[in-house]
Amino acid sequence: MPRHPTLALLLAACAALAAPAAVLADAAVVTTPQVRAELVALAPQGVAAGQPVWVGLSITHKPEWHTYWKNPGDSGLPTELRWQLPAGVQAGEVAWPVPHKIPIGPLANYGYENTVLLPVPLTVGPDFQPQGGQLQVKLSASWLVCRKECIPEEGEFTLNLPAQGATALHQAAFDAAAAAHPRPLPAGSTVDIEDGKTLAVAVRGLPAALRGKTLEFFPETAEVIETAGAWTQAWDGEVWRARVPLSAQRSNSPALMPVVLALDADGQRQAWRAEATVAGPWPQGAAVATVSPALAAALEANAAAAAPVDAGRPIGLAAALAGALLGGLILNFMPCVFPVLAIKMLGVARHAGAQRALRLHGLAYSAGVVVSFVALAALLLGLRAAGEQLGWGFQLQSPGVVAALAVLFTLLGLNLAGLFEFGHLLPSRLATAEARHPAANAFLSGVLAVAIASPCTAPFMGASMGFALGLPTSQALLVFAVLGLGMALPFLLASLVPAVVRWLPRPGPWMDVFRRCMAFPMFATVAWLVWVLGQQTGIDGAAALLLLLVTLAAVVWALGLSGRTRLVMGALVLALAAVLLGLLGPAVLRPVEAATPVAAAGARWQPWAPERVQQALAQGQPVFVDFTAAWCVTCQYNKRTALADRQVLADLQAKNVQLLTADWTRRDPAITAALRQLGRSGVPLYVLYRQGSAPVVLSEILSVAELRTAIAAL
Repeated sequence: MPRHPTLALLLAACAALAAPAAVLADAAVVTTPQVRAELVALAPQGVAAGQPVWVGLSITHKPEWHTYWKNPGDSGLPTELRWQLPAGVQAGEVAWPVPHKIPIGPLANYGYENTVLLPVPLTVGPDFQPQGGQLQVKLSASWLVCRKECIPEEGEFTLNLPAQGATALHQAAFDAAAAAHPRPLPAGSTVDIEDGKTLAVAVRGLPAALRGKTLEFFPETAEVIETAGAWTQAWDGEVWRARVPLSAQRSNSPALMPVVLALDADGQRQAWRAEATVAGPWPQGAAVATVSPALAAALEANAAAAAPVDAGRPIGLAAALAGALLGGLILNFMPCVFPVLAIKMLGVARHAGAQRALRLHGLAYSAGVVVSFVALAALLLGLRAAGEQLGWGFQLQSPGVVAALAVLFTLLGLNLAGLFEFGHLLPSRLATAEARHPAANAFLSGVLAVAIASPCTAPFMGASMGFALGLPTSQALLVFAVLGLGMALPFLLASLVPAVVRWLPRPGPWMDVFRRCMAFPMFATVAWLVWVLGQQTGIDGAAALLLLLVTLAAVVWALGLSGRTRLVMGALVLALAAVLLGLLGPAVLRPVEAATPVAAAGARWQPWAPERVQQALAQGQPVFVDFTAAWCVTCQYNKRTALADRQVLADLQAKNVQLLTADWTRRDPAITAALRQLGRSGVPLYVLYRQGSAPVVLSEILSVAELRTAIAAL
């Protein structure tokens, strides 16, 4: 069995490299590189029936970044707030402050820069019962933050308000938001449609002090006007009139069109809101590349099915635990786990003749697997709470982690091949650590197994992980612990059941041959890791890593010599290694920009983007999306088997299916958000979309029969 005194240090380095720069915030604050979002409240008379209680999401944008109003304009998405409140408390609608018009090239959006508060009133009923003298407010929020690029972000917030005491720390912010909220105007405003191309807006009831002044115009209904188009305004006595171009891509035809008018005066922003009645029929609108209402409803239903359940519904949690146990068990048979089978098999073979030692080895190995899954899940949950868009397998999206694992498996392969023994390289105290602490060595073997197997997703495992990431932290960690138990279960049973042990061969000379054979799976793992790094840092990064690994082999060979030869050769090789590390190290760690070439005409697979799915569905074309990553061995297996089958490809072509690849090798917030919407947190994931139907999620290990059956149903 290879000794692992350096294993803990290497894995600690991997964890450090995997963690992106982020600030872990408290439960009411989420910080990302683009915004700082905070759940705030105003309850000056405490929380009681009949008393005013407001909550809201305060978003502070970094310079040049913005989020969107309820009508985002030509692009973007409005911020969404989903509340979890105790019985007797209900949330009202967002009291949207008046936005600003944000030009983006030939387009225009409506949104917010700097700091904005989105306030929401709470209605406290007489049946509300404070828990511990407090009202606990939970918020799940999602927003799209844009500069030149756009990043979907989300956060989970929790705030406890005292039922008796006053909460007024953010009084000024709520007062400012109330002042920026449009004031309602009396009925009487109208919208006329002229020549099918122009809206004639007439707003009545505005204050007399506004007459003759130039106002800003914001329609609340999206996709009606040409947001960036030229428009005119004028006063006709007490009536404010405007002529606004109708959008050629209009998709809405409202009978009542709410509009907001705003004015900046004396450093203050004021606004008024009118619900204008639309006179006359709307002209025929152009077909727009969008998701049909039926498909939108299906997507919402699918997301709701994957949403977290409350603690009062244990059936959901029990199903997640069962799925995690079964998924962890199946994970042992996934292609990504094959490289670590060498370590497992050597552990069994070494202790086959000693039941007590084998039992200790099995328990320690299982503990290493379970603890590693829990630790990795805790890191993932912490980073997601801090605003990072991450999913399962995030550690292999870092070139530093991939390179560190390649170094580790190179050392293990050289050790198994007999090139060196750790006892010749390390101080005697460390070299004898395995003999003195065999349980620690087995524990680290479990850690190593998880390090290489964790990015893969087995059947039943994906749904449980996606469900777990929406649970409270303690329940989520329990699901991942059961997942680890499922993975360790076969080896644990083999070490505890005497009947299984009797079938194992006794230790003998054959073990040395077997050990050297097991070096080759390690070297195969290194080849895979170098290929993964090449996807992230380019051919130069992969070549640099290969050269450094060859140098590493020379170092361990030189240090394994004896006498003066070891001293001379070791010094020369170490000096060479230091020089090469300084020269080539940056190339190994420097990611290259993800290539997004325009697919050639007739190409089968094209890069995924949400708008591509929507456009294809709007044209009645089915869509098949392959959510994949270079570091996912199961993904590569499926790509070269079922997805490359001639009959499958012929069926896809016959049905005119649009084929899209969502490559998650590097961190991609848009793909992370899409996975979460589908109730998953990792890859592989295969989804068939058809207009008017819910997405069809296929198995993690694809078969030709399953694919052809799903395609035939289109």
